[in-house]
Amino acid sequence: MAFCKIMLIGNLGRDPEMRYTPAGKPVTQFSVAVSHSKPDGQGGWQDEGTDWYRVSVFGDRAERVADQLRKGNKVFVEGRFKTREFEGKDGEKRLSLDVISDNVISLERRGGRDDDAAFAGVPAGGSAGGDSRPPSGDTDLDDLPF
Repeated sequence: MAFCKIMLIGNLGRDPEMRYTPAGKPVTQFSVAVSHSKPDGQGGWQDEGTDWYRVSVFGDRAERVADQLRKGNKVFVEGRFKTREFEGKDGEKRLSLDVISDNVISLERRGGRDDDAAFAGVPAGGSAGGDSRPPSGDTDLDDLPF
């Protein structure tokens, strides 16, 4: 058995583009920029560059991604690599590692008071259990294990 999984957190480099396969299946493609940095030893960070990933999403997710995401949005992408061979402008054969996505989650906060609920995938204005009241009892943040 073999297993290949990639998880990315980055920003969309362009608006998603949706097309359809000859069989009528929606496909959305976009690029994700993942920037790398490391401590510079003086309390700051040193930029180590940016990697770009070409992402493809199929089916119902493709339609949602095309409708909801825009250039600059921060996203979490989960999927697998697929190699693609192409010919560059100079005529040389090149290899590209594309990401076929199983899951795309927007990490952008929505406006308003219910940001955290909407961000976590819970309908705004409530919680998963339907009770919007805060938990009862004392909650001492100093007792948290992290």
